[in-house]
Amino acid sequence: MDYMTAKEIAEKWAITSRRVQVLCAQGKIPGAVRFGVTWAIPKDAAKPKDGRFKTTKSD
Repeated sequence: MDYMTAKEIAEKWAITSRRVQVLCAQGKIPGAVRFGVTWAIPKDAAKPKDGRFKTTKSD
């Protein structure tokens, strides 16, 4: 399996590398593995939905 760094994934997903690190630490990216201070994330990992915001229904 091919892996990418948090920085590479951040560029791919258009988010910050810190946000990727937080998602990894929270277990929201399946297959992410920590090697020391670096995260190894599978190349084919899907970007998790942003759970920080709720969607509102329009009536």
